[in-house]
Amino acid sequence: MEHEHISFPEAIRFIANKYKIEIEETEDSEAEKEKKEVTDSLYLINDFARDYYMDTLFNRNEGRNIGLSYFKERGFREATINKFQLGYATDERDEFTRKAVEKKYNIDFLRTLGLTTKSDADFFRARVMFTIHNVSGKVIAFAGRTLSADKKQPKYINSPESDIYNKRNILYGIYFAKEAIRKNDECILVEGYTDVISLHQGGIENVVASSGTSLTHEQVRLIKRFTSNIKILYDGDAAGINAALRGLDMVLEADMNVKLVLLPDGHDPDSFLVERGSEGFHQFIKDQEEDFIYFKTKILLKETAGDPIKKSIAIKDVISSIAKIPDTLKRSIYIQQCSELLDMREALLVSEVNKIIRANIKAKKIGIPNQPDPDKNEDEWLKQKTVLSTIPPELVINDAWQEKAVATILINYGHEMYDVEQNITVAQYIISNTSEILQYFDTEIPKKIIELVQDLLSKCSIPDHQWYTQNEDESIRNFAIDALTTIYVYADWDSRSMPLQNQKMPDENYIHDASNAILRLQLKKSKRLIAQIEDYLNNASDEVKSSEEYSINMKTYIYLIGQRNQIAEKLGTVTL
Repeated sequence: MEHEHISFPEAIRFIANKYKIEIEETEDSEAEKEKKEVTDSLYLINDFARDYYMDTLFNRNEGRNIGLSYFKERGFREATINKFQLGYATDERDEFTRKAVEKKYNIDFLRTLGLTTKSDADFFRARVMFTIHNVSGKVIAFAGRTLSADKKQPKYINSPESDIYNKRNILYGIYFAKEAIRKNDECILVEGYTDVISLHQGGIENVVASSGTSLTHEQVRLIKRFTSNIKILYDGDAAGINAALRGLDMVLEADMNVKLVLLPDGHDPDSFLVERGSEGFHQFIKDQEEDFIYFKTKILLKETAGDPIKKSIAIKDVISSIAKIPDTLKRSIYIQQCSELLDMREALLVSEVNKIIRANIKAKKIGIPNQPDPDKNEDEWLKQKTVLSTIPPELVINDAWQEKAVATILINYGHEMYDVEQNITVAQYIISNTSEILQYFDTEIPKKIIELVQDLLSKCSIPDHQWYTQNEDESIRNFAIDALTTIYVYADWDSRSMPLQNQKMPDENYIHDASNAILRLQLKKSKRLIAQIEDYLNNASDEVKSSEEYSINMKTYIYLIGQRNQIAEKLGTVTL
């Protein structure tokens, strides 16, 4: 079963057929039959769509002149275009939908798959098309890239999730890469569709993409079906480094061996392959690969050079990552080598790592929501808890209120000016004031939104409302719609000749709101760090108290107390 990489039922049927063994199978219920019929219909419609987009690319003037020209400019050969089933969607309003309906395909299924809008127009128009396959090669979704220079147009739009497509479970190119991954006992992870296609064409076939989204637990488990070794290949700029670090802990938790290769500035895998050629590219990633933990340690220490407070926080970050590794022996080796890199006693690192492990185990036992079991989804995790409050438990225990407030202001007013004289937008203000505490966020969606906006700002782009509400990530779309449709509305006092005396309307008050939201978030995070360090200081042995690490923690503690008091004073609150 593992060798063939098929499901358990498929393996049973395969063995039974091979050895002429008759197996008894129960008959599906009517509901199961109906569900299977729907699923089969969705696959058939996607096959029709793939064929339509490919035919348009090769046989229509618009497809050849725009789509095919683009792919050939990228260096894709016709055989590669056919292999990955690339295509083109015309600019006509509803041509695809009309042809699909003429072929008797169900209009509701077309809408379910996101191929047709609610107004019966084509969803994908004037875009080059990338076909997305599941691990067995079935067409489950599409991604469309605009070639327009209009910045209001999202660069990529994707099929919505459906009964056959859950983007958390899929890696682009996995169907074409799975055998090469197994053969090489290594999976190379890149960011985009064209990176995958270029590397495959260059003879590097054990490569997949997370398609611009943060790596998920499900995707990590999918890779582990074929190998325990993963090499993450990212651009060498700040955005690339941040993207690489974001996926680290998740991969470590899966007990996988992780290497990182950062490409030279100004290059992505596609452009670097063109410059170096296949052999040179192979040699570069072999020479430059670096263990993820050591890479993270060096990056964080470099960023905190000369600042004992930041160094202390960075050390805790590295220790937290090591604590995620399930294999005891592997964890011990990392502790030994990080002890040398950090210039700290090994026994102290062991103690700190064990504290985190014990805390995580305790958190799972008492049901703290921000410590989920990776094998269970969030709903299952929360169902196991006894909650004695009508407030969602994650909002009671962690800093979710403050994190969601910051993300809400970012969505509503990120494009507005925060400081006209300094030419700083609200988005820039929020990002600059959350970058150092982002790793301590408790809620996934606000963290994800801030990370994505951070990447966009590094590329000199500020998202508007449409970018959020039409985002390919359904969780971001839903959060944005809630954020933009506030349930709190001021009474219409102006119409009664009774204007508000001391409170501006939200659209006029966003600068104050942004400042206060950041301050409240910083106050919460400061209090949490203070509590953690207090615990360390109070429980330190006499030997530890004489160490440099204890001294650093004491300085950090004093600094954070001062920072907390300053923030509280600005907010007009009292701290105890």
